[in-house]
Formats: sequence, structure tokens, C-alpha cells
Amino acid sequence: MTPAQQLATRFREVILNGTWIANTNFQDQLSAVPWDQASRRIGTLNSIAMLTFHIHYYIAGVLNVFTGGDLVIRDKYSFDLSPIHSREDWDVLRHKLVTDAEQFADHVQEMTDEKLESVFMDAKYGTWRRNIEGIIEHSYYHLGQVSLIRKLVLEGDS
Repeated sequence: MTPAQQLATRFREVILNGTWIANTNFQDQLSAVPWDQASRRIGTLNSIAMLTFHIHYYIAGVLNVFTGGDLVIRDKYSFDLSPIHSREDWDVLRHKLVTDAEQFADHVQEMTDEKLESVFMDAKYGTWRRNIEGIIEHSYYHLGQVSLIRKLVLEGDS
């Protein structure tokens, strides 16, 4: 397996279908959450929907670069979720995450070793590998939050 294929596999594990490190993934966690629970906040914690938007924001932003676009994402906008008012709104957000994650992983697995080690947009951002690994690590961090918030929301409903 090439380094790019290994990264794509790790990315798929956290977002789409893995259970190796966290014994779950985003798709599994989110599929069991109704829209009203996804948009509920516990104290000052982010909602599950906000964290889903946040993770998708970075995946979509780098996917845009993969497809020849500019890097237009900015951290200050990464939690700018439009309100979730219905199951349809929640389904659209989850679908975007999964669809873009699948495309993202497909692009990663096709990268050459030279591309992985080349500069990502600007030297201040490091290499492609560093950014892909960062998205994977960032996703695991927020997957843990989603899992805990989901438990807190369920406790509040019982």
C-alpha cells in the first residue's frame, strides 16, 4: 500500500467506515442522531451539527484545492452553520460530509509520494501530507466530542 493509500484509508476510517482507533466514525455517530438532537447545545458546548459543519468545512475547502480551486477557507468561518430547522436540513449536511469525504479520500489515494511531500499552497502551510494528516487528527478530535455530546444529549432526554 502506498503512503497516499494509507492516508486515504486512515481518512476513510475516521469519517466514513472505520472502527480501528475510535471504535466508531463520523458516519456511524451521525446516522443515529435525529435533527433536533443534532442541533441541541449542552451548556457552552458546540452542537453535533456545528461540529459536523466544522469538519465538513475543512474537508470541502481542501477538496476545492484538489480540484484546482483556491484555498478560500478561513478559520473564523469554520463554525458558521446555518440553523438546522428540519430533518431535511440535517440530512443535507450529513450527505455533504459523506459525499465530499468520499471524493477527498479518492483524491488522496491517487497522490504521488512527490505530491504528498510538496508544498501545500504556500510554504507556511507545510506539505500536502501534513495538511491531510492534520485533517485526520482534527477529525478524530471532534469525533470524540460528537460521541460525548451525543451521550449528554441522550441523558438529557431520559
